[in-house]
Amino acid sequence: MTLITEALKNELAPNGKLRAGINMSNFLLVSDSTPEGHADGVSPRIAQAIADELGVELVLVPYKGPGEVADGAQSNEWDIANIAAEAERARFISFSPAYCEIQATYLIPPNSPITVMADVDKPGVRIAVKDRAAYDLWLKENLKHATLERAPSLDDSFTLFKDSNLEALAGLRPKLLEQQSLMPGSTLFDESFTAVQQSIGCQTGKALASAYLRDFVQRSKHNGLILSLIEQFGVVGRLSVAP
Repeated sequence: MTLITEALKNELAPNGKLRAGINMSNFLLVSDSTPEGHADGVSPRIAQAIADELGVELVLVPYKGPGEVADGAQSNEWDIANIAAEAERARFISFSPAYCEIQATYLIPPNSPITVMADVDKPGVRIAVKDRAAYDLWLKENLKHATLERAPSLDDSFTLFKDSNLEALAGLRPKLLEQQSLMPGSTLFDESFTAVQQSIGCQTGKALASAYLRDFVQRSKHNGLILSLIEQFGVVGRLSVAP
C-alpha cells in the first residue's frame, strides 16, 4: 500500500477536500442516489473509498457526460475523475489501470443487409453514436470507411438512429439491450468492437497522485472492493472487473 503522506494529500486534495469528477450519464456506474439526493453507485463509492483512505472529505463534481469530465481537467475543476482512459484524454489526464469494463457493440435495424460486424465499417454505412463517449473516440480512431453521426445523449443517439434510418447504432451493450426492445426485429451483435475500460485519473504532472491511484486500483481489484460494489449495486453481468 502506498504510504499516505502530506505530500500526497497536497497533490490529491490540496484544499483538504477530494473533488471527484463523476460522469452522470453512465447509468451502470452511477445507478442510485443517497437519501440526501447525491449520486451513488460504483463510481461515487470508489471515490469515497479514496477519500476515506486519505482521511479527507469527498466532494462529488457531477458532469452530464464524459467529454465534460475530461474538459474539467484543464480548468482544474476536480482532483480525481472516474472516466474511461483514452489516448486523446491522456494528453492531460494521467490514468490508473482500469478497474472495470463494459462491452461496446452495434445495434442493427430490422431487415438490414449487415449480418456480421465487419460489414459495419463499409462505405455508405452511417453509425449513430453518443458524442465524445469513450467508444466514439475509439471508433473515430479505428473506422476506415463508415461515418459517425453524433448525438448529445444516449437516448438522442437512438432517436437519431431510428428517425434517420441509419445503418447502425454504437453503444454500450447494457443500454443497447434496452434500446433493442424499442425496435422489434433489430439485431444486437454478440461480438464487441471494444471494451470501454473505466479508470481513475488525475491531472498530468502529479507523480505522487498518479502512483497512488495506480496502487489503489490494483489493490481494489485484488481485495474484492470493485467486485463487491458491482454486486452491491446490482450490475453484475453488465459491469465486470477489469483484467
